[in-house]
Amino acid sequence: MSQSAESPESSSAREPASPPGRGVILRTPIPGPAAQRIVERDRQFLMTTTKTSPVVAASGSGVWITDVDGNRLLDFASGVAVQAVGYSHPEVVRAIRDQAGRLTHFAGTDFYYEPQVRLAEKLVQLTPGTFPKKVFFTNSGTESAEAALKLVRWNRQRPIIVGLLGAFHGRTMGALTMTTSKPVQRARYAPFVGGGMHIPAPNCYRCPYKLQYPSCDLYCAKILKELYFQTSIPPDDVAAFMAEPVMGEGGYVVPPDGWFRAIKTILDEYGIPLIDDEVQSGVGRTGRWFAIEHHGVVPDIVTMAKALGGGLPMGAVVLPSSFDYPVQGSHSNTFGGNLLASVASMATLDVIEKEQLLDNARVQGDYLLERLRELQSRHSEIGDVRGIGLMTATEFVTDPTTKEPAIAFRDRVVEESYRRGLILLPCGRSTIRYVPPLIVRREEIDEAMEILDAAIRAARARE
Repeated sequence: MSQSAESPESSSAREPASPPGRGVILRTPIPGPAAQRIVERDRQFLMTTTKTSPVVAASGSGVWITDVDGNRLLDFASGVAVQAVGYSHPEVVRAIRDQAGRLTHFAGTDFYYEPQVRLAEKLVQLTPGTFPKKVFFTNSGTESAEAALKLVRWNRQRPIIVGLLGAFHGRTMGALTMTTSKPVQRARYAPFVGGGMHIPAPNCYRCPYKLQYPSCDLYCAKILKELYFQTSIPPDDVAAFMAEPVMGEGGYVVPPDGWFRAIKTILDEYGIPLIDDEVQSGVGRTGRWFAIEHHGVVPDIVTMAKALGGGLPMGAVVLPSSFDYPVQGSHSNTFGGNLLASVASMATLDVIEKEQLLDNARVQGDYLLERLRELQSRHSEIGDVRGIGLMTATEFVTDPTTKEPAIAFRDRVVEESYRRGLILLPCGRSTIRYVPPLIVRREEIDEAMEILDAAIRAARARE
């Protein structure tokens, strides 16, 4: 393993405390003195948002982050599932540098960019479905959700969007109407944009109906027609159904086999479009270009962001050509499809193809799930292990029988992990997600699992 580059402030730091030959290098406690100073300045000058760990990154390479104190950490968060091909991939860096030397921005959607056209052609090819499609470029997953919601409202002239309890589609007012993953995300913002309605999500570990799969006969899907369409949701007023193929912020919940097919059958019966939110699960994260492909259905609209931009702000909506606006000005933006983001996106997609990272996500994802289940057999606090490809999670509980969420324990595991050089992100009430770059290797997974094992033990010792 290569050694981490030292910042000027870390040149006199002590030698690595990590075992020789391993990737993690800890020169100071996390956070170190340089990081602590930056954290304090951040608290003084930046608005409160979300902060998980006091890791202050200085540089990144592959699956590794070097912080401002010269510590080298293993990153199983990927910048919140953004860095699919790893940090500072040479082909992505080269594409950005070459484009920056020519032109960074012209005039958004008012004029024409050839890189935008090439990227749109590629996304039309990669997304499920052979029907004619078009693309709208955005700057984030939230903006992609907003664009999709406006699109179906404009086209279908119907007021209701149906979504899932526990879903996360963004934080702006339209997207927030459909976001229900945590009360704090919605508190004090009502009234929301009208028309958002929700049904319970398919969560076999915590079935809201207290049933068992498969004897439940997918009641959580059929209830849409058998109950909601008969009572509170008039199907003729529904503009679209919006769902994540694997729930992200809400806890990395994987629907049971057949759930999406059952939902799509109901939607098709009533002529209701399916909006597939691939912001966190798309662009190869689950071992296929889009996670909906695991479920055997073709969505009508696909939203994406995060990994698409190779580290730059980039999102997109892929829509049926028949849904395109017939007049200019109904929807637009200034920075969507920015030139730097467009070329970074094309380079990212090219790397995924050339380096066969979909295959790697499947192979290494299976191995990661196997290692997580080994930890589950040794730690009763791990109530559930789930995921597809390199979109995996463990849910922590105080008791495996009652399944009471172990929120404080989960938070201690995240803390003990970063102190040992492993960057993790929480989600749901008491879940940790494991989303390393798609280039991750078996030995890096092994190192992460060793650290996680020690972190769980340390968190237990603090009780």
